[in-house]
Amino acid sequence: MMFQAILVTDDDEAAARLKTVLSRFGIASSCYGSADAIGHLTERKFDAVVVDFDDPQSAARALKNIHHSPSGNGTVTIALLSEKAKVREVFGQGAHFILYKPFSMAQAEASLRAVKALVMRERRSCNRVPVQLPIELNWQDSSIDGILLDLSETGMDILAAQPLRLSGKVRGSFTLPGETNPVKVCGETAWANPNGEAGVQFVDLPDQVQAALKRWIAANAPEPPPPDAQAVTNCKLTDLTLGGCYIETESPFPEGSGITLCLTAENMEVDVDGRVRVMHPGFGMGVEFASRTSEERAQVEKFIGFLTGHPGLVPQLSITPRTLAAPDYGTAASDGEPLDDPLLELLCRHESLNQEEFLEELRRQRA
Repeated sequence: MMFQAILVTDDDEAAARLKTVLSRFGIASSCYGSADAIGHLTERKFDAVVVDFDDPQSAARALKNIHHSPSGNGTVTIALLSEKAKVREVFGQGAHFILYKPFSMAQAEASLRAVKALVMRERRSCNRVPVQLPIELNWQDSSIDGILLDLSETGMDILAAQPLRLSGKVRGSFTLPGETNPVKVCGETAWANPNGEAGVQFVDLPDQVQAALKRWIAANAPEPPPPDAQAVTNCKLTDLTLGGCYIETESPFPEGSGITLCLTAENMEVDVDGRVRVMHPGFGMGVEFASRTSEERAQVEKFIGFLTGHPGLVPQLSITPRTLAAPDYGTAASDGEPLDDPLLELLCRHESLNQEEFLEELRRQRA
């Protein structure tokens, strides 16, 4: 399956390098100057968009156009940036990844490896199956009848008997064709129309529900979904606490994205879901763990205890993307137990620090 990217740049040398690397990852790309790119962005859906901040006004306009377009949902954005001091500003304008100029082929390939994995995951999660099924909804402590219009691994479109509100919690129960057991989901309204039609993004789905949806969608999708993204393995775990970790890698994932970490040491293995809190392009990322109950934290605590009891043992780590936009876990535990975690606190206030200041504070914590 071929993915599609557009390069918005007048830098022919950078465009040639990027085209070569993207093609190695199975991503076809076309290049346009800033004056011609906007029309293409509004007319077509792209899996990835690269914008060059040598022309900051045009780049910012392109990013704004992408994120305000319905077809921009799930589009991965990469910024080419010459001034590292502007990295926070560019992230704030909607870039997911940043590639510093000038860059070599090796640097581009390392940075875009995570882009390919995330593009594959977003294409798969956005693969929607049209359906016409009755659904029982629970919204604001009231039961509402509705119709399920389409379904994906990460959400659904519904038509409710009464309008829903944005960002409201919604629970639903429906039975898929060919199945006997009802599927029970929980989510938040991502968009809503006055006629009762709404888009719901799933949150906190049990593993068995996720597996059932994945199987059914793969079997009923109009076209086969792309394979699951392969794990990124060229990474090094440098800091680990109950609340999060820091990972050095040339292929960090974007801030706000959801990932799954597989930590192994000898015969011990732990899988942890997390949300990227801070991303340092080409260097590393800080991850906040989703685990908030004492049972979930106990798995991480046991792994930390194992490492502490085996000085010099270097844990192995692989990372698989889950979603481009993960929910904010917050800083409080769901079971009411406080999380006194200096690393997590540092991750949560990273926007007030540049990369050098953040890493210096990280080194002080290690000491």
